[in-house]
Amino acid sequence: MTANSLATLTQETTNRVGDHISLPQLVVCGDQSAGKSSVLEGITQIPFPRADGVCTKFATEITLTHSNTHQTAEITATIIPHSRRSDEDKVKLSAFKRRLKDYDELPGIIKQVGEIMGLRGYGENTSGPAFGEDVLSIHEVSNKGRHLTVVDLPGLIAVSGDDQTEDDVDIVAGLVKRYIESSRTIIAAIIQAGNDTATQKIINMAQKVDPTGDRTVGVVTKPDLINEGTESRVAKLSTNEDTIKLKRGYFIVRNPAPKDLKGGALDATERARQEAGFFAEARWQQPDAQLNKARVGMPNLFKYLQDYLEEHIERELPKVLLEIRRLLRKADESLGLFGPERHEVVDMRAYLTDLSLKYRDICRYGLKGTYEVLGDSFFKKDENRLRAQVQSLNDQFAKKMRLSGAKRKYFAIYEDENDVPEHQDTPGESVMETEEEKEQKEKEEQEEAQAWIYLRTRGCELLGSTNSDFLTELYHEQCSPWLDIAESHVERVYNHTNFFVQKLFAFITPERKIQRSLSKETEGSLRARLDEAKLEIKKLWEDEKSLPMTYNHYYSDNVQKARRGGVQEIFRDILQNATNGFFDADVVVALKTFVDNVCRQVIERHILRDLTDLFSPVQIPGYSDEKVKTLAAESEETHQRREELQRLKETLESGLKILV
Repeated sequence: MTANSLATLTQETTNRVGDHISLPQLVVCGDQSAGKSSVLEGITQIPFPRADGVCTKFATEITLTHSNTHQTAEITATIIPHSRRSDEDKVKLSAFKRRLKDYDELPGIIKQVGEIMGLRGYGENTSGPAFGEDVLSIHEVSNKGRHLTVVDLPGLIAVSGDDQTEDDVDIVAGLVKRYIESSRTIIAAIIQAGNDTATQKIINMAQKVDPTGDRTVGVVTKPDLINEGTESRVAKLSTNEDTIKLKRGYFIVRNPAPKDLKGGALDATERARQEAGFFAEARWQQPDAQLNKARVGMPNLFKYLQDYLEEHIERELPKVLLEIRRLLRKADESLGLFGPERHEVVDMRAYLTDLSLKYRDICRYGLKGTYEVLGDSFFKKDENRLRAQVQSLNDQFAKKMRLSGAKRKYFAIYEDENDVPEHQDTPGESVMETEEEKEQKEKEEQEEAQAWIYLRTRGCELLGSTNSDFLTELYHEQCSPWLDIAESHVERVYNHTNFFVQKLFAFITPERKIQRSLSKETEGSLRARLDEAKLEIKKLWEDEKSLPMTYNHYYSDNVQKARRGGVQEIFRDILQNATNGFFDADVVVALKTFVDNVCRQVIERHILRDLTDLFSPVQIPGYSDEKVKTLAAESEETHQRREELQRLKETLESGLKILV
């Protein structure tokens, strides 16, 4: 790819791709009054106005394209709005387009542009920002043989003042940083000869974004203004032997003096003649002021930059092509999501049917846990993997029940040694308490609670015996936390299921209006699932509030184990046998059953089952025309976005043709 084809691509894509892709370009930047405009003029042969700093309030992108068919230059000025501008502002700014007969019209164009951008000090604007983030684009097609893209940026502000606030300082610094941090930008760092390079802000910024120095070229200006006797330092810069060395070195150029410009801008030949005469003066012939001749003068600088830009473009070409193709694929995918234009009800109904089919299929994959079907798209994020999330929540629920399902902590059921929490001292408990003392204390608390329930439920049985009410009440006392834990779990599963559905709506259509319409349409059905789930929990809980009952062999096995565990003191331990051996086994079985029932009969049956039918293609034919319009009518935003994507696609396809 030549620089000329890149310049053509830049102009073709400027107003449409600017925020999506960065192209190889040369950026001229430095402090205010460092001589940037003069350097820019020498590179582009465009006479930029120097008075009042009118050309330094916003970025100016100059694209030079060579064409053998253009005997006279064709010059066009447009505005590229910043991405943060409102849609209304973007339309207004993008509408600006002026054809220039010659560059004598440029000062007037700059004033017009500043006023349209709303910058303070332009036209009747007495307020607003002093610097703009929009871009003035100047494109020249001519037979001059020059083909490059150059960007002139506002000068970095050293100190804020009345006319330039701290905000202005930050805006300009941010603007410069955004341009130079791109790996495709060549940095022409402008430094005034009389200043110390080590303290130059632009050098410090360039070193941060280009630590290897591959993209930075130093340009030293105004050598005619240095004090006599300091020529040796400028000479060292030309040979890259100063304290701050750049990988690509420095060039020394002389800016035309104001007296040289009284008759108008100098052409390249006259400027080169005057520059050569200046560097031939005796002051530059001293032994310690010998200049590197290849690094002196605008002609040498221009040739170096143009050759380097060509080299840079060739190196960046594969990346540019990859990025354009990536954007093209993305534009195609986005257009596919919007579907064809929907002017008639039949088009809207067809679009809804297409969306419902996508919803059904992806929802089914999510419920089954089949995540690889869609590659890295919807299920790339873990939060969208519905079955995995529900399984995780169920595991957390089961563990919560084991650890906190028993009201009294000594009845907590630890099936896994990892469940057992480390003992933590309760307030007032001595840290020196031995394990034996702790066990004795817990045993006393257990016996106290059992005795309290025994006394409350005692009937006509003999002293030391227990009736069925004792175990029933003790069972209900211990199971009392279950309902709250289960209801909390169901709420969490429902919330994540609702989250999954909303994310799925956002995935199948990019149109926010339709996403909101579908959410509203399915909101009632989703809520009904939660209500039914809560009713089912209540039924399960009512079952648990009846008499303890089980025919599970797990219960009888545990009872036998308890009996074989050495229960010898019949009368003294009858209460403990009843509660610890028989009761614990019953609680374990009941808790397992309750957890399984909540997961199957509540979560699966009422929250997840038939979730694919929430928005089903079977429903669409039954929708009235009015309902179809409400759900799927195309908004103005969608219409504009589709047109924008179509233009972007056409631009990218055109760009590919230019580059390959």
